[in-house]
Amino acid sequence: MNLMTTWEYATVPLMVHATKQILDNWGRDGWELVNVLAMPAAGPAATVGNEMIQAPSVNLVAYFKRPLGDSL
Repeated sequence: MNLMTTWEYATVPLMVHATKQILDNWGRDGWELVNVLAMPAAGPAATVGNEMIQAPSVNLVAYFKRPLGDSL
C-alpha cells in the first residue's frame, strides 16, 4: 500500500516593506514557501505636459503549501 501526501495551498500578497515578517509568520504556521511571483500592476498615474504617464509597479504574490495528512 502506497501512502500519498495530500496538500493544501495558499496564495498571499507580499508587502515589500514586511516580506520577511510575512514569510516567517506563515512558516511558523507550518507553511512551506513554494514560489514568489512578481505580477505587473498599474502604479500611480501622473501627467507630464499633456501626456498621462503610468508609473511602473509590481505586486508580489507568495505561494505556500503544507501537508494535510496521509491518504491512499
